[in-house]
Amino acid sequence: MKVKVIAALSAFAALSLVINSAPSNAAPKESAPAMVGPGDRIHGADISRWQHPGGKPINFEKMHAAGLRFVMIKASDSRQDADRLAVKYVAADRSGAQDAGIYTGFYHYAVLPDVSSNSALIKDAKVQAQKAIWRLASMGGYNEMDLPYALDLENNCIRYRANKSCAKRATKSAVTIWAKAFLATLAEKTGRTPIFYSYPNFLEGAMARDKELAKYPLWLAQYAINPAIPTAQPGLKSAGCYVHSWTTSSCKSEWVVWQYTSCGIAPKYGVPGNRLDLNVFRGTQEAFLALASGTWVPAEMDLMPHNETSTMVIDYISATSTDKYVTFTLQVLRPDSSPVVTGDVKFVSGRNPIQLKFTQSIVRSTSGMWKVALKTDMAGVWNGELRFTDPSGTHADVSTRVSFTVTQGTAPTPAPSPKPEATPKPSTTDGCRNQIKN
Repeated sequence: MKVKVIAALSAFAALSLVINSAPSNAAPKESAPAMVGPGDRIHGADISRWQHPGGKPINFEKMHAAGLRFVMIKASDSRQDADRLAVKYVAADRSGAQDAGIYTGFYHYAVLPDVSSNSALIKDAKVQAQKAIWRLASMGGYNEMDLPYALDLENNCIRYRANKSCAKRATKSAVTIWAKAFLATLAEKTGRTPIFYSYPNFLEGAMARDKELAKYPLWLAQYAINPAIPTAQPGLKSAGCYVHSWTTSSCKSEWVVWQYTSCGIAPKYGVPGNRLDLNVFRGTQEAFLALASGTWVPAEMDLMPHNETSTMVIDYISATSTDKYVTFTLQVLRPDSSPVVTGDVKFVSGRNPIQLKFTQSIVRSTSGMWKVALKTDMAGVWNGELRFTDPSGTHADVSTRVSFTVTQGTAPTPAPSPKPEATPKPSTTDGCRNQIKN
C-alpha cells in the first residue's frame, strides 16, 4: 500500500519528519503517469514490511523503470506490534518512491473491536482513524504526489479461540457502521476522499449494501483474471456477479484500483524477496491525477502528542481458584476521557521469583480497552501491577496496583495421549499469500 517539515510536539513525529520526509517540491518525472501496465492501464504495487526482508531497501528507480507508477504503502495498523513495523518503513518508502517519480498512497490495516453497540463501534473507528491521521501528519500531510489514504478491511473476526480459530464474527451491520465512521473521520479531517480496500466475498458476505459507502473509491482484490485483456475486470463470479455496495445495475463492480495478483516477481520491480502485490488503475491519466489532487498540511494540533497524560480505570476483577482464570477488564484514557490510540497492557507480578508461574492472555476488546486473563497453579495472595506502556511515546505509561486471592482448585484430568491428528483441509488460496494484506 508516501513534504514539508513542520514543528512537532512529538519527539517520535519530529524524528520521522527530519530523517524520513520527502522534500515538498518532489515532482514526477513525467507530466502524467504512463499507461504501460496490463491492458494499457496505469500499473502499480502495494508494499509493507514484508517487502523489506532483513531490513533491505526497495530500489524505486528500478520499480519506475519496470513500469510501475504508483505504490500503496502500509502506514498504520490496529495492532500495536504490526503498527510499529509499518512506521519503520513508511516515510522512507514514500520519499524514495516520490523521488523516483512514483505516486504514493497509504493504507491502514483494520482489526474490528469486540463490541456490540453502534456508539462503541463508531467510537473505536474514530480512534483508529486518528492513528492514520497522526501517521499522515507525522510526514507533513498530503503532497501533490500522494493518492488518498486507504482503509484495508478484510477480516470480520472479533474474538479468537486459543487455537487462533475465529470464535465470533461481527455482524454485517457492525462492519458497515465501523467502516463508514472510519472513512468519514479521515475524509473530514484531511479534505481528501479515502479509498476502501477489500475483496468481493467480504464485500458481499460480511458487509451490508450502503449508498454512503459507494461514494468512496473501491480498491478491489481479485485474482485469477488476466488484466492484460482490456475488458477484463474483477467483481464477477463464474455465474453472475458479487452483489455489494459498489455493484451496478449491470452487475459490474465500480472499482478504481484492482489488485490482480499477489504473485508479482518482486526482483523485477526492485523489491527484495520473491513476491509482490500488483495493481492497475481503472481510468485515464486525467482521472488518476484527479484522484491525486488536493493537499493537506497538518496544523500543530494535528500532530501526535508526546507523553500525554494517561489514566487507567479497572472496570472488573474476578479471582477464585487455581483451576480458573483471574480476569481483569480495564480502560486507559486520554485527558479528555477518550480512549488512548496506541500502547499495550500487561500484568506484572509483585513476587518476581514466582512470576513464571503465571501465564497471561491479553485481548484488546476495543480501542483503549483490554481484557487480561491470568492463570497460576499456586494458591495464595497475589500482589502486582497492571501496566500500560506505549513504546511510541504518544501516551504516558501508567500502572495500577492490584491484589487478589487465589484458592487451590481441582487438579485437571490428564488428557489422553497420543492425541489424534486432525486431517488437514485443502488450501483455497492462490498459493501466494496467507492473508490478502496483513
